[in-house]
Amino acid sequence: MVFNPAFLYIEDEPFSRTVMEMILVRGLGYKNLSIFNNSEQFIERLEALPEQPDVIFLDIHLKPHDGFEILAMLREHRTYVNTCVIAVTASVMNEEVDMLRQSGFNGAIAKPIDQIAFPGLLQRILNGEEVWNIQ
Repeated sequence: MVFNPAFLYIEDEPFSRTVMEMILVRGLGYKNLSIFNNSEQFIERLEALPEQPDVIFLDIHLKPHDGFEILAMLREHRTYVNTCVIAVTASVMNEEVDMLRQSGFNGAIAKPIDQIAFPGLLQRILNGEEVWNIQ
């Protein structure tokens, strides 16, 4: 059986959403991508998804709940406590990266997303590795 992962991307910036969809769906052929354009009623919307995400890509600067609050909700939820959560952020200062690591993210990818490097990073993520691509 072929592993067909499900992804969730939570991002309020339309261009970033388009890039992620372009890479995952059109470029790499993945079919199971859900996108939330804000963090309103996050848990209710998450639980209503047709498939449980294997990987959640999460912008940090969201409203009404920021990425750290969303991560805390996920880590407290019995179904999503161990789900891979990757921060996708333009905030790549050392202090911010340390906060991401300490908060329990499984990695971080800098915005704008490097479309050449992303497929390799995604394969590492799907293999269970932590990926901190923040240059």
